[in-house]
Amino acid sequence: MAKETNGFARLNHVGEEEVQADIWRCISGFTEMAVAKCAIELGISDFLETHQEPVPLNQLSSALGCSASSLHRILRFLINRGIFKLVPIENGEMGYVQTPVSRLLKRDGENSMAALVLLESSPVMLAPWQYLSARVLSNENTGAFSAAHGKDVWEYAKTNPEHSKLINDALACHARVTMHAIINNCAEIFKGIESLVDVGGGNGTTLGMLVKAFPWINGINFDLPHVVSVAPPCHGVVHVEGDMFHSVPKAQAVFLMSVLHDWGDEECIQILKKCIEASPKDTGKVIIVEAVLDEKIDKGKRLKDVGIMLDMIMMAHTTNGKERTAKEWAHILSAAGFSRHSILQIPAIEPVILAYP
Repeated sequence: MAKETNGFARLNHVGEEEVQADIWRCISGFTEMAVAKCAIELGISDFLETHQEPVPLNQLSSALGCSASSLHRILRFLINRGIFKLVPIENGEMGYVQTPVSRLLKRDGENSMAALVLLESSPVMLAPWQYLSARVLSNENTGAFSAAHGKDVWEYAKTNPEHSKLINDALACHARVTMHAIINNCAEIFKGIESLVDVGGGNGTTLGMLVKAFPWINGINFDLPHVVSVAPPCHGVVHVEGDMFHSVPKAQAVFLMSVLHDWGDEECIQILKKCIEASPKDTGKVIIVEAVLDEKIDKGKRLKDVGIMLDMIMMAHTTNGKERTAKEWAHILSAAGFSRHSILQIPAIEPVILAYP
């Protein structure tokens, strides 16, 4: 009996260790973001990408101009997360190589997600997290970002060009990753569309990719004046400034990607009504690319976790924004005046929602 009791105690002890490990992961959750940011700033992925063979620590640290011992510790952490890999080379040495994940940390490239890491790890975007509990407790319509900076994220960006560029670069980065999935899996939804307005289109990356893939489309990139004023020229795309709460340029179809999750239900309904006004009543459609939080949707646990984490980011960085379930999307689409909609799953975090007036 004593042995069984001791055995039970040992099992209990292991259970406590696992529980504590879970909390330690929570305590140090910021570490992954901070170390990934460090890797981007050092240019580790960029350097390894230019080398076909594994790169030893001394060569890598010398090329990057940093401490070999510190770099070893940074890479040990990232290897433990599966971001880089260490493989044997000649004379018993070990060398570092890229993985599919580490390639996403290149500062440039079509599939790079580095700009998203740099935005979310910036001091401006980290500060609102300190006000999250105050936001939850407050009865006033004040977001955590406003509590931290005295204005919402869009007003802040308007008066801080450097932060505005961080946002635009991150949105363009997200667009490049997601649009490949849309173009390769949903080409049929763009057939017959001669004009398309991208509401909140940032620097025009999204429309540029669509026009290149579907050259019959004439693109209208629509965003706030301080955004489109620095948008680069793009073949087949016209940049138009304005406010989506007041009006949306006329087009055969309207495109919105990662826009509506920044706003509350009433604001989304207002935006969507303007989109309906902008498109033909009988043949128009609105193409929405947003996360859908729904257990019934067949996505892996990791992708579901991303959607729920994005909802927390919306809580920290917007006043009323949130990610929505399929039922919540159905509510705002119906309230805005759409007669029907469908959700198309693609190999990306967000599905495509097709809404028809």
